[in-house]
Amino acid sequence: MKFHKEGYTSLAIAVLIVFIINALADYYNAPDFLKWILYLLSAFLVIAIVQFFRSPSKTVTPDESIILCPADGKVVVIEETQESEYFKDRRLQVSIFMSPVNVHVNRSPISGLVTYLKYHPGKFLVAWHPKSSTDNERTTLVVKNASGNEVLFRQIAGAMARRIVWYVKENDEVVQGEEFGFIKFGSRVDLFLPIGTKIDVNIGDKVTGAKTIIGRI
Repeated sequence: MKFHKEGYTSLAIAVLIVFIINALADYYNAPDFLKWILYLLSAFLVIAIVQFFRSPSKTVTPDESIILCPADGKVVVIEETQESEYFKDRRLQVSIFMSPVNVHVNRSPISGLVTYLKYHPGKFLVAWHPKSSTDNERTTLVVKNASGNEVLFRQIAGAMARRIVWYVKENDEVVQGEEFGFIKFGSRVDLFLPIGTKIDVNIGDKVTGAKTIIGRI
């Protein structure tokens, strides 16, 4: 387990705030009970930042026949829907909601070539809102594997999230299970799969990035 690089600024700000608040409490001789409350709140803040930006190590043996989960969280949507940005046809959508207590590293569900990548500024509706997939701040990526199958996955900001990060670009080669991005705080990842994909999860399932098998192509 390591601390993710996206968390360095947040941790530095949290430590600075903690230092200033506690220094002021000591300087103005705040009552002991107030100091203890501040100490506890300070510890909670730092621990919360550390746990949110944790980044567990993953060992994945790529398998072209499966689609791995791109993020930790809970399956909230499994349905056939119209994908209007890239495929412009019917696809099978699987959505994973990431709460603030989940690991927020995003990992590639398949290996292959990045054929499409686009960032969309937008709203910050709650991540489980039906329109969050099309109205919220989001980044859409499409990867084509060696067999020519394409999978679209979309990072979607939630009500708390204000920064989506991605580390790939079009024409990059990605490896199944490797990190491709990060979303700060509560958020969601949508997968759009070919109709007929065998889905191995159910709504309400808790899933783990680069470990849980979402489906089989």
